[in-house]
Amino acid sequence: MKWNQFRLKTTTEAEDIVSSMLMDLGIQGVQIEDRIPLTQEDKEQMFVDILPDIPEDDGTAYLTFYLDEGEDAGTILGQVRKELEHMKSYMDVGACIIEESQTEDVDWVNNWKQYFHQFTIDDILVIPSWEEVEEKDSGRLVIHIDPGTAFGTGMHETTQLCIRQLRKYVAPDTEILDVGCGSGILGMLALKFGAAYSVGTDLDPCAIDATHENMEANGIGREQYEVMIGNIIGDRQVQDKVGYGRYDIVAANILADVLVPLTPVILPHLKPGGIYITSGIIEEKEAEVVGAVEAAGLTVLEINHQGEWVSVTARKNQEK
Repeated sequence: MKWNQFRLKTTTEAEDIVSSMLMDLGIQGVQIEDRIPLTQEDKEQMFVDILPDIPEDDGTAYLTFYLDEGEDAGTILGQVRKELEHMKSYMDVGACIIEESQTEDVDWVNNWKQYFHQFTIDDILVIPSWEEVEEKDSGRLVIHIDPGTAFGTGMHETTQLCIRQLRKYVAPDTEILDVGCGSGILGMLALKFGAAYSVGTDLDPCAIDATHENMEANGIGREQYEVMIGNIIGDRQVQDKVGYGRYDIVAANILADVLVPLTPVILPHLKPGGIYITSGIIEEKEAEVVGAVEAAGLTVLEINHQGEWVSVTARKNQEK
């Protein structure tokens, strides 16, 4: 099926009300593009390693929506323009230019699979469900993982830095807390390395299903792990549920701007002598994170680099 695509130029001030107007007219799935700078809350809720480089905000926004070939585009666009003219009487809605084009129906659910293939991290093979393990890789530690809406496949340098540190510090009785667990890959690998139990927290509800699915795909039962939604930095209920003085390892593959406030919060959850593994740090932020780690009373053990990314590993004092 072909779709008629419409791109409406408006203002950032009006984008929400114009979007609501479009949905009131029966138009669903409005896509908004703007250059509004990210807030600190936005940054903390992004489940990516690299923050997008957003150009300076010029006050312009674009709203894209679609109508199928069977819909009366002329009538609907007439209604849209009428509503926009009315809005002009009380707010700046911008130029309201509407560009029209056509697009083919796309299988968005499955087309991304062409971009993700099996790969290795040292002696670990990470493989999606639609590919098979080749004979040459039969001796590797095999991890089955499907990238989805939750972050984390192991392909990025920041995740690989964490994985190597986990392998170094995990012991048979290790309990690990993974803050910002995403797909569950760090907790899953910690269990594969011999850890006893894994707890994951994340702000993204998609992390729950993704972690359960990936753990099941790798033969890990729910008696070995749990995952919960919530912000451990500011939510006391999450902190209490996670537990205090419990963890041999806390891993946090997030962003430097989140690691700085997270670090002092994590301290009570670590056992004395526990290991704190961080990543997601660009080189320019290394000193800032190291400073936060040391200010929390942790002893820096290692600073590792891969590409432009940094991992800081530290230990909690035995007496605390």
